[in-house]
This record gives sequence, C-alpha cells and structure tokens, in this order.
Amino acid sequence: MRKLFGTDGIRGVANVYPMTTEIAMQLGRAIAHIFKDQERRHRILIGKDTRLSGYMLETALASGICSMGVDVLLVGPIPTPGIAFLTTDMRADAGIVISASHNPFQDNGIKIFCRDGFKLPDEKEKRIEELIFTKEIDSLRPTATEVGKAFRIDDAAGRYIVFLKNTFHSDFTLDGYKIVLDCAHGAAYKIAPLVFEELGAEVYPLCVEPDGANINLNCGALHLEVVSQAVKEKGADIGIALDGDADRVIFVDENGVEVNGDQIMAICAVDMLKEHRLNKNTVVATVMSNIGLEIALKREGIKMVRSAVGDRYILEEMLSHGYNFGGEQSGHIIFFDLNTTGDGILSALQVLAAMKKSNKKLSELSTIMQKFPQTIENVEIKHKKDLDSIPEIRKAIDTAEKTLSDKGRVLVRYSGTQSLCRVMVEGQDEKEIKSIAQNLAQLIGNKLN
Repeated sequence: MRKLFGTDGIRGVANVYPMTTEIAMQLGRAIAHIFKDQERRHRILIGKDTRLSGYMLETALASGICSMGVDVLLVGPIPTPGIAFLTTDMRADAGIVISASHNPFQDNGIKIFCRDGFKLPDEKEKRIEELIFTKEIDSLRPTATEVGKAFRIDDAAGRYIVFLKNTFHSDFTLDGYKIVLDCAHGAAYKIAPLVFEELGAEVYPLCVEPDGANINLNCGALHLEVVSQAVKEKGADIGIALDGDADRVIFVDENGVEVNGDQIMAICAVDMLKEHRLNKNTVVATVMSNIGLEIALKREGIKMVRSAVGDRYILEEMLSHGYNFGGEQSGHIIFFDLNTTGDGILSALQVLAAMKKSNKKLSELSTIMQKFPQTIENVEIKHKKDLDSIPEIRKAIDTAEKTLSDKGRVLVRYSGTQSLCRVMVEGQDEKEIKSIAQNLAQLIGNKLN
C-alpha cells in the first residue's frame, strides 16, 4: 500500500499530513538522492501554482534538496506542463510542481517529472517512500561546499511562451480572433494571455488576479458559466477555460455552449488524420469518455482505445503501442509529438489551428460528435473499500448494467486525488440514467460512511 503517492503525485490539505513541511523536506531529500546518479553538480527545478501554501512547501522542498548537495532552480508560478517542458529544455535532473490542480485553495500537492519530462514511474515513487520511512538517507549529509544552492530563474516563463507559440501552425496568426480566456487565478495567469496576444488575438482575460486563496474559486474549467457569459457579452469567437495548474482546458463556442474534452479529441483527431499525423489512426481515451466519441471516431475510420482514468495511464498506453494522441473528457489532452503531458494552452492552440484550417466556427466543428446523456454523482466517503467485496453494491451495479443493456454504461470508481466515489451512468434516456446514478450514489454513501 502506498503511504504518500496517489494516482497523480501527493495531494491533501496543506499543512496537514502528508502535505506538511516536514514531509516536503524529507521528500526533497529523497528526490535529490534518487536523481543524484553521477559525480557532477545536479539540478532540480521547482515550480508552483498560486496557492498561499506554495511558499512554505517550496521552501521546505528546496531545503531538503540542497541538504543533499543538489542545486535548486526556482521558477515561481508556472503551469504544470511548463515544468515538464522546462525540465528537459534546461536539462535539469528532475522537475517538481507544487499544485493541487483543480482542487480548492486549501489543498496542495506535489508532482514530480523525470529529466525526460515524464511523470515519475511507480517504482521511483515506491523508492522515495522507502527512503523517507526507513530513514535510509538520514546519515547522508554533505557539508561545506558540497551543500546545494538555490537560484531564481527569471526567464523560465519566456522560454515556455516561445515553446507554446512554436506549436501553433507556422503559416497562421490569430489576427481577427476574439478570445475570452479564464485563467482561474492560477498558474497561467500571466503566461496564457501573452501567448494568445502575441499570436495576434484580441484577448479578454478573466480571473488573472490571484491572491493565494481564490484559485479555482467559482471560475476556470469547472465553472464555465463565467467564461460563457463573457463570450456572449463580448461577441467573442471562442472561450477558453483553464484549471489551476493549466494542464487541462474546456472551451465554450461562440454561442457560450460547452465543448468538452471528448469533443476536443474528436475535432483534433480528425484534423490530425487528414494531415496523416495520427499514429496508427488511433485515439487513447479513458473509461469516462462518452460513447458518442467512440461512435464519431469510428465513423471517420479512427480506432479508440480506452485506458484507466488519469493522464499517466493514457500516456502509458501511448508509449506501449506507439500512439501519439489521447486525453480525457475533463480536458487533459496529450499531443505527444509536442509535449509529454496534458497542456491546456497548447491544446487550445491546436483547436484554434483546426478552426483556421477549416474556416469553421467551433460550434460547427463540435457537431462531429453527438454526446449521449451522461450523469456523474460524486459521493463523499470515509473508506475506500473494494466495491466488489460489498454484495449490495455489486448487485446494484449489475442490475443497472442489465437495465441499460448495450445502450448505456455504468462506471463506479474512486477518485485518485480526493475522498470521493464517482458514479457515472450513460445512456439514451436522461431521466433514467439520473435515477440509476442517484440510487447507486445513495447506496454507496450508506455503505462507505
């Protein structure tokens, strides 16, 4: 059993175990140890989002790393995919992101990238936990000139902006486009507006005044009503909503209507297919993706492969089979030829390029896919027990699946980052699936609390 790491790094309430400064310092020491593999000066990059608790965790991590004789490069607030890029671009030994993504401000998290820009594999996470809890490295303490230094890197954001602009089609500009951009008071609040402005768009930035406590607060990818209203008021061509660390994006079209990750994948997959850029004519999605995506892709001659929920599992499937495009309904989209992880700004640029090439509005492009009704109930729980070991829950799920037959799906899974059980039901009759989901959610809440 893991003691610290979940499906996407370490996450929890800041200043409460495991997101404490004590654990962060020990984590810094352990990370430095596993990446210190040669007789040379090593460097580890640290970035963060805009949460108040980022300051204390950044300092603790840096202290731990320096205490092991490794230098620290501090880049300040920057999107998670920016750290993936910068780790390889600056040839650092590892990159660390302090962020809880879409979670409320009181939470925080720590994600780690290897020098190749990929998230830390399971075996390295396990080794870090061993080093911390066995106290194996307590006696390893460099002294004098062998202690590490910390440096503030001032041009990190500029490097990332240049990289992002270079992913946009070289023959295009965004001249004449009106873009409403909701940065969720998060890590992209400075970077994202500059990217689109420098490509020629007229940008209406929203939620770009972080105060340490307003990240994701009634804004961003989870609260599209903000960007939707602004698009209609400004007569904009598109609305772009990022989450707190900008690794995901959700759009609204020129009418203020949501265009989610599944629709983004359908649009971009067809665009890539036309240009012979879609490896093996295959898209990797997760078990949460709408069946409408699968139908739309099949109609275009594109195969869809499903993975477990989480961008790391999408990436594993891509690496194992040579695919280069995939993502999640929530807006984590991986263009593997361009970056090693989901990148909200980069994804937005690819959608805008597809609009330019087709000379179509986003509302027209999104009709490629018909969404089946889908409902999700999030159940707060105290215990994450094996659902198959609880007969009443297993029976209820089986009954629901038989009711829907081949015209729908039921998926019940635990959140990897929160104390939640997610109940997803998909089918043709919206009233029916809502009833099934609510009944399952009530049963699960009774049995797991």
